[in-house]
Amino acid sequence: RLIVGTEVDDTELVTLRRLIEEFEAELATLGARVDNLEGRVAFLEDHQFSTTTKLNGEVIFSLVGATSDEEDANIILADRVRLNLNTSFTGQDLLITGLQAYNFGGDITGAGSVQGALFPGRDAFLSEGSTKLSFEPQFPEFNPQDLSESAGSNDVELYKLLYIFPSGVNNLTLFAGTAAEASDAFPAIIPFSSEGQGAISRFATLNPVLRVSGGTSQTGLASAVGFIWGISDAIDLRALYGSVNAAIPEQGDNNILGSGFFGGSTVASAQLTLKPSSQFDIGLNYAYSYHDLNIMGLGLTRFSSNPLNIPGRTVDGDGNPIVGGILDTPVHVNSLGATATWRISPKISLTGYGAYFFVDAVAGADASSDFTTWMAGLHFQDLFKEGNTAGLIFGQPLHRVEADGAADLTEPGVDRETPYHLEAFYNFKVSDNVSITPGAFVLFNPESDGNNDTALVGVLRTTFTF
Repeated sequence: RLIVGTEVDDTELVTLRRLIEEFEAELATLGARVDNLEGRVAFLEDHQFSTTTKLNGEVIFSLVGATSDEEDANIILADRVRLNLNTSFTGQDLLITGLQAYNFGGDITGAGSVQGALFPGRDAFLSEGSTKLSFEPQFPEFNPQDLSESAGSNDVELYKLLYIFPSGVNNLTLFAGTAAEASDAFPAIIPFSSEGQGAISRFATLNPVLRVSGGTSQTGLASAVGFIWGISDAIDLRALYGSVNAAIPEQGDNNILGSGFFGGSTVASAQLTLKPSSQFDIGLNYAYSYHDLNIMGLGLTRFSSNPLNIPGRTVDGDGNPIVGGILDTPVHVNSLGATATWRISPKISLTGYGAYFFVDAVAGADASSDFTTWMAGLHFQDLFKEGNTAGLIFGQPLHRVEADGAADLTEPGVDRETPYHLEAFYNFKVSDNVSITPGAFVLFNPESDGNNDTALVGVLRTTFTF
């Protein structure tokens, strides 16, 4: 068969036969191996999970302890499990279906959370607060869409359903999903943004502008549509429109965020990412959001759950939230932010962000307030051992810096002070699939109140990926 249609003289034919005889054993072994491989391929084709879908997952276990001068939280063991099904139908598109389970606590009052244990009452309202961990859901035990109990105690929930597909226009990609987050669309820029491998606090992982209106709820709260436009290798523009009420056709008594994809609480945001050189990444963010009540939806500090301090309307004489007034005070928020990373050397990066928020009342008394936050950090790659990383982080959590109209700068009973956050972590790679991260962060003047004691949160996080 090798010489059909080919002229071969007797000398070449004799040589060929001699070679076959000399390597007869090797050829037989090779043939057996080929037959074995064909059998294995056939078995995999018959038993594979899917021809279009790949499964990946992440499991996080974390010991968490927190203390202040007067309050202590019991040491807890928190977990989060995520399974993602990544499906491509054409090779150019991607459907992400994500399932998760977790055991974090935290109801509407903050009870059951570390924040609620250290700073009960006003400072833990809606389970907001500066003690949140990187992988901790924004609303652990309740759904803000209708105030119902949400998944918890390791119940399985759908946290992501997002489809990314080409537009047909060069370098323009579109996406749409009923369970999505801003971080799905916008590059993080910050090198320790990974929830399972990076910084241990929620404060340090993303620019807060991305978190407006539940944009990073970690439970798939928002429905969103948007685009990704790769203008050039150095310039990238992305934008999205999102709603946390898209599945609600008519607003009921408990639908405090509104109803409909274009009604109630919504957000429109964009990020321009610039890479002027191989050493620099810069992200510029803007977001406009409307909220059916007096919130910002960041999941970072108490200001997110009651940004406009209007005496007698949103805050009582003791400085505690007035729920009825919060529900009757819709606001819109203009958010500006910038994030940058400078790779000083191949293994050391300087990173940071800054953000400014303008909050204005839409109904009721004329009131407005401004807020700032910033973070700076150092990231170390391959520290002490290849694959290990570490971070040092310092910054100012969300802080009210101005109030006008009917809004006051400080609530009754609050000793207004600038808050600060100091954090360190070390991520040790046990193997390609297992890492252990010890870390801690200290909160000075937590929740912008000098009456609150300095708090320490310690974490020992173990992450499995597959």
